[in-house]
Amino acid sequence: MLLRRMIDRLWQTIFWLSGLLLLLLLVSILSYLIYRGHAAISLEFLLSSPKGLPLGAEGGILPAIKGTLCLVVLAVAVASVPGLATAVYLVEYGEKNSLSQIINTTVQCMAGLPSIVTGLFCYALFVVRLGFGISLLAGGLALGMMVFPVIVVTARDALLAVNNHYRLVGIALGVSRRYLLVRVLLPQALPGILGGMLLAMGYAAGATAPIMVTAAAIATPTAGNLFEPVMALPYHLYILFSQQVSLDKAYGTALVLVSLLLVLNVIALWLRQRKGRGV
Repeated sequence: MLLRRMIDRLWQTIFWLSGLLLLLLLVSILSYLIYRGHAAISLEFLLSSPKGLPLGAEGGILPAIKGTLCLVVLAVAVASVPGLATAVYLVEYGEKNSLSQIINTTVQCMAGLPSIVTGLFCYALFVVRLGFGISLLAGGLALGMMVFPVIVVTARDALLAVNNHYRLVGIALGVSRRYLLVRVLLPQALPGILGGMLLAMGYAAGATAPIMVTAAAIATPTAGNLFEPVMALPYHLYILFSQQVSLDKAYGTALVLVSLLLVLNVIALWLRQRKGRGV
């Protein structure tokens, strides 16, 4: 009995230390970005376009912020409907048949697919084959394909977390499955579904490889035309670092990007906690 308690405490200590280590790493990264990037943050930096020679040595990142938001919104808009429909089928209609097993396996494979592979496939399909060119539309579709598994998994978990008593009561009262799904199950799972979509938005906002070959440009005046290239924060950050344009601007851009990701993740976690409390 004493040995079992000692082993339990040992494992608890290991888990706590692991969590503290992850927290320390996160705080260290944020602290370093704030230390190196806070000097570059200003209204001019956030609300102006990149300038100077080489481009980006002066000015700001407003077109990159707009382009990132457009890409993320388009990606989630493209992936949310098929992702939610897939999750509903897996939970409510699949009933562990062979098709649902194939879908689950496919989703897991897509989740493990390197983002550059997704980008190259979307380049061949959307940019070359369908003739969209390097554009916001091609990049949004590429990111939508990348975040599709995230939306499926989070929506599926949100539906599975709904108390099964609702389903049993609905069946006992003779309520149709469609009515039960639309009026009871989906509203109950909505916070978790929205949280998953926000997590997908954060995942898409930080992706560089897919948009490098489908959507991103070093500089462009537009941010909302579907058939024009766009600037994006991850790609702009890559250019600033790789071309040694301005390390101060690069750290400022990284700080803005990480702050955006943190806001999305905090909101997503808050929504998932609301779901857990049954609010």
